[in-house]
Amino acid sequence: MKPVPLTFAATLLAGAFALSASANADSYVIDTDRSHAAITFRIPHLGFSWLNGRFDDFNGSFTFDEKNPENSTVKVEIDTESVNTNHAERDKHLRSKDFLNASKYPTATFESTDVKINGDKATITGNLTMHGVTKAIEIEAEPVGGGDDPWGGYRQGFTGTTKLALKDFGIDYDLGPSAQEVDLTLDMEGIRQ
Repeated sequence: MKPVPLTFAATLLAGAFALSASANADSYVIDTDRSHAAITFRIPHLGFSWLNGRFDDFNGSFTFDEKNPENSTVKVEIDTESVNTNHAERDKHLRSKDFLNASKYPTATFESTDVKINGDKATITGNLTMHGVTKAIEIEAEPVGGGDDPWGGYRQGFTGTTKLALKDFGIDYDLGPSAQEVDLTLDMEGIRQ
């Protein structure tokens, strides 16, 4: 299955997201070919520890205006079938109707609508569509670094975090009172086009 551009990963891109791109914004493709990007999550397990997982297949792009980062934008798509918690039976359950319902909703998408800058950090607001539900979310993001790479290109990297209530996206499986929200982390490295 070919992953779709998840506007969600865009939120990780700190100042690289916003409603409108300015004429000075550079375009970037998220580097998933060489595993220089990751979308990971964790949720409490019985209140004793954390269950960690990731999505193996996703792609996306962003624009980034270094002088006016609030004019940046981001779009990302995730292949929900690619959920991976390093446990085959659990992953099969996560793909089922109880959770992601990947056969019916094969992609999750995020697209930024606004970027607010606070020092070297940003709050990226955008629409996340997952499990057939679209909801505005906020991602707290910050830059990791940017500059020339060894292959003659130019890159920018960002990291971002958000917390999602499963019920907000129509996922109402009883995981106990300690596991109603999932922490999502997006680590993105983009190659300037």
